[in-house]
Amino acid sequence: MATDSSFDIVSEVDHMEVDNAFNQTDREINTRFDFKNTGTKIEKSGEKFLIEADTEERAKAALEVFRDKLVKRSVSLKHLDDSKPELSGKVYKISCAFKEGISTENAKKIAKLLRDEGPKSIKTQIQGDTLRVTSKSRDDLQDAIAMVKAGDWEFAVQFTNYR
Repeated sequence: MATDSSFDIVSEVDHMEVDNAFNQTDREINTRFDFKNTGTKIEKSGEKFLIEADTEERAKAALEVFRDKLVKRSVSLKHLDDSKPELSGKVYKISCAFKEGISTENAKKIAKLLRDEGPKSIKTQIQGDTLRVTSKSRDDLQDAIAMVKAGDWEFAVQFTNYR
């Protein structure tokens, strides 16, 4: 009996790695010579991050440190949604949040790509913020994964529940 194999395409953030990157960034901002006595800090409230600095350049530099730490911890920068530095009183602020999930519109784009250019045995099904891909052939699923990885998406993709 040949049963269907499947996998899910998702866009998820590893929150533990984000917390680790935040802690490393905070430590580096507090110890680095060029950030000493500049009022630069990074704060976390819930799922949002706030970078504050006396100058716009310092705020951007702190954001770059945060980005570097995220990349080193294998968190895609496509998840990061940061604002432009905004002047609030005497302090420049940058707010950062993380985007998760694949929107229905983006899931339809991936499904269309797989339907048009992928193997014919593949079926796709949108389930909330994930896209389930099924086929009788595991080789076709491997081809589908390669096609999605090769695509240039504005969101990060991961593959889960491969069975």
